[in-house]
Amino acid sequence: MNSILHITNGDTTTQLLQSLGVEGEIITWREMLCEGKTITEVGSESFWKTRFDFLKSSYKITKKKFIDYTLKEYRNLCQQKQQDEIVLWFEYDLFCQINMLAVISWLKRYRSDRKISLIQGGKTKNNSKLKTLSEYTQKQLLNLYENRVELTQDDIEYADYIWQLYCSDSPLRLETVYKFNPMSPFIYLEEAIKAHLLRFPSIENGLNKIENDILVLAQEKTFSSKDAFVSEIIKTHGVYGFGDIQYENRLTELKKLFTSFNPVKLSKVGKKVLHNQMNYYGQIRSEFSYLGGAKKYSYLYVNENDKLLKISS
Repeated sequence: MNSILHITNGDTTTQLLQSLGVEGEIITWREMLCEGKTITEVGSESFWKTRFDFLKSSYKITKKKFIDYTLKEYRNLCQQKQQDEIVLWFEYDLFCQINMLAVISWLKRYRSDRKISLIQGGKTKNNSKLKTLSEYTQKQLLNLYENRVELTQDDIEYADYIWQLYCSDSPLRLETVYKFNPMSPFIYLEEAIKAHLLRFPSIENGLNKIENDILVLAQEKTFSSKDAFVSEIIKTHGVYGFGDIQYENRLTELKKLFTSFNPVKLSKVGKKVLHNQMNYYGQIRSEFSYLGGAKKYSYLYVNENDKLLKISS
């Protein structure tokens, strides 16, 4: 039997594979490339410096934690050179899909002669609700594994191309390119890229889709605590795959639109922004906020026609 290397989307999936007893080495890809600045050369010194700078400034990640949690596992990946097949385990959400593109881009460069297979959590038989891999039964996981999809060279080139576009300083080509490959095995990529584009600020009030949804939720439901509020945001935004740490960050950025988080209450300004009576772009805008390679506040999302508009400097 050929030797196999598994690359998973996180520690939970790694533990699942260990409990299944699948053959081969397992590497955990511990990054969140859907947030902060990214550059195309995955694994390069400048790539990791860019990522550490973002994680340190936005999430107060220490150098030690970054090295122990992410870089050591990446170095372990670099040392895995003997396997014939590499199996990727990723979810349907934006968080995972962007990480998946980056990993495929890295494999294209450094493991071009290997067989690469893909397993994606999402659709299950007779169930319209998308599931994460941790929600699959052992039998379903083994079935996914047995029926894994081998990526063609065209698939690998396509994933790498979308990664290059994600890392470019303009998201405009992503608006159309991701729709042009309906036969690709990346069946969740289109929805993920749509969700990504909605993260640029709306022309109507300067907040993006997630930020506006947060205000709507605060207005329509009662939450006695910030924790309960964050749990509900996570539940209603599965396409993004974010956890509490990401939404805590969002709430910190939006804190002036609330009078309180325990209980959750919008301020007068928050209500005005929610009803498009005030544009918050000037107050929330940051030169240091990136989505992939593009500056978040250099583009506006026009809801009327679902198009991005570049702001001329």
